[in-house]
Amino acid sequence: MARKILVTYASNAGSTTAVAQKIAEELQRSGLDVEVRAMADVSDLSAYSAAIVGAPMILGWHRGATAFLKAHQQALQKMPTAYFVTSLELTRTGASEIGGVPLFIDPMLGHVAKNSSKLSFKEKQTADRTYFKGVLHAAPGVKPVSVAFFGGALDYSKLKPLQKLFVRYVIGAKAGDYRNWSAITAWAGEIGSSLGAAA
Repeated sequence: MARKILVTYASNAGSTTAVAQKIAEELQRSGLDVEVRAMADVSDLSAYSAAIVGAPMILGWHRGATAFLKAHQQALQKMPTAYFVTSLELTRTGASEIGGVPLFIDPMLGHVAKNSSKLSFKEKQTADRTYFKGVLHAAPGVKPVSVAFFGGALDYSKLKPLQKLFVRYVIGAKAGDYRNWSAITAWAGEIGSSLGAAA
């Protein structure tokens, strides 16, 4: 009997939750059996045949996401797994894959590096490869079928003081909703067949 695809997420202020739900909706439209759950509510992956793990980039990838990957690394190694990251800024270096892992980058997110071989301090902090390495660091044994970067949403009133200082003065992000639903659904459609084959 076919098993479910898990779409699990951690969120800092709620906007990543909606992204996870949108991805699940797109997969369901393809006829896949999908369950959406917060990472904090997932303790066992035995009921799932594939997983999508998503969280925001805020002072590094969300701690809930890194903890989840460390806790479930052995199970995720045995099933098709994809990651998605929401972010307010990203420096695109032109990479379409890193270490054999395909990247999907929302074309409306961030900016193209002025010189990909010589990044500025801010560009290094927000470069696609920097984020990518941070995401894979938590569970190096898991090789995702895809890693996607999407725009997030920013409401300064929902940030903790240290987060607010970092986002305002290091990243320099402006408040607003930068989620590109077309890019999110496009990625979900692309990986649906890869994950569905295991369901």
